[in-house]
Order: sequence, then structure tokens, then C-alpha cells
Amino acid sequence: MLTFEWPVRVYYEDTDAGGIVYYANYLKFLERGRTEWLRSLGIEQDTWLAHGIGFVVRQVHLELLQPARFNDELIVTVVVERLGRASVVFAQQVTRRDGTVLCQAQVKAACVQFGQPGDAVKAVPMPPAILEVLQRAN
Repeated sequence: MLTFEWPVRVYYEDTDAGGIVYYANYLKFLERGRTEWLRSLGIEQDTWLAHGIGFVVRQVHLELLQPARFNDELIVTVVVERLGRASVVFAQQVTRRDGTVLCQAQVKAACVQFGQPGDAVKAVPMPPAILEVLQRAN
């Protein structure tokens, strides 16, 4: 399994009153990593959203191990743990540049089809163009 890495710097806005990264911001860092991973494979989410296809997070297991602080340089990693026809399970980490693991996560994302505003969102198999790219990248 290939590991994708994306650098993230901690900005002041990411921290709480104690100067450490607010826990919910780790989810944002993880999301950026997955988005950039898709982009690196040529999958632009806005293009697919224009066709009513997107990915939504269905489940997250998050372990916060060490705090990140203002101005830290971090690395967000993305590894596909399991690829299904309609979902992807990712193993992700946020580490400092020195290799200290700050956060570990398992994230399940489902492929969905959006209808008109107000319509129900339904899970669908990934379009072959996306699935083939993800299979080759795995």
C-alpha cells in the first residue's frame, strides 16, 4: 500500500486558548490530506460534484496521542486500508516533521449521489472512472 503525504503548518487560528491544536481541527487536516491525495490522482471533487457524485465521511475513529502547537510543521498521511465498490476506508496519521505521531485515524468515506436540494442523498457505487484510478493507485 502506498502512503501519500501532505504537509500542513499549524496556524494560530487552529489553536485553542492554551496554544495547542483544537481537537476538531485534526479532522480538517485529515480531510485536506484525503482531498490532496485525490487531486494527486487526477480526481477533482468539484468536477464530480457538478455531476451529482461526491464522497461523504460515514465513520471516523480518532486517537489523539500528542498535542500539536502553533507553527508546528506537520505531515498528514493517507493510506487506503480497504477499497470497496461504494466506499473507501483510510488509515491516516498526523505527525510532526520529527516523526512524532500526534493523531491516528481510521476514516470511512462513502460515494453518494446528490439530487436536487432537499432530495435524499443515496449511496451509490463509485463511477468506473474513479474506481479504476483508486484501484491502480492502491
